[in-house]
Amino acid sequence: MSNIISTNTPGKTRNRLTKAVVISIRELMRQGEQDKKSRDLVAFIILALDAIAETIEKTVSAWEKRNYWLKADKFRLEWAWAGRFSREMHIALKSDDWQLVIKVVVEVAQKLHKIQVSDKHRLGTPWVGAWDELCEKG
Repeated sequence: MSNIISTNTPGKTRNRLTKAVVISIRELMRQGEQDKKSRDLVAFIILALDAIAETIEKTVSAWEKRNYWLKADKFRLEWAWAGRFSREMHIALKSDDWQLVIKVVVEVAQKLHKIQVSDKHRLGTPWVGAWDELCEKG
């Protein structure tokens, strides 16, 4: 038997999720008022930021096995905002505080300003049903 090689690395997952978050933010900014789609968009951003935060630990654990402590710590510091913004946005969404939600969304957009996504992307609409998923998750 040969070795099984996983092509779905934490870096690729993080890259795909950051692009999806950028697309969601663009779509949210086009919204005129808060509706079901807005809730789905914000819920997707929350879930995606949680998933991004999970990929950070997977990435740095490989580095720590090789004793790259400084590299791992620097990477954690660079991405610490993902989990923090996810929690802030979740609390704001639960309390229906849309001003705080938009404030945090703008902060996320500033962190991801270098991410470029074509208007003809193939990511689709990953936010559909995210509100229900977030409610199930708690």
